[in-house]
Amino acid sequence: MAERPGETAQQRRERLRRAAEILGDPGTPGSRDDSDVGWGDEPGRGAGGNDDDLRRNVPPHHG
Repeated sequence: MAERPGETAQQRRERLRRAAEILGDPGTPGSRDDSDVGWGDEPGRGAGGNDDDLRRNVPPHHG
């Protein structure tokens, strides 16, 4: 955050503390949906880990 003219160090610390209280700490971990596991990928399979399963289970009309 930018400094404000005439603001003391104590006022700045208090303003930043209030902002962090309202907005939250950006360093906190995200939700489960922010991870691959939250989107259904199993750990260790990597991105697109279910491609083989999808290829094996293709409906007959897809060919």
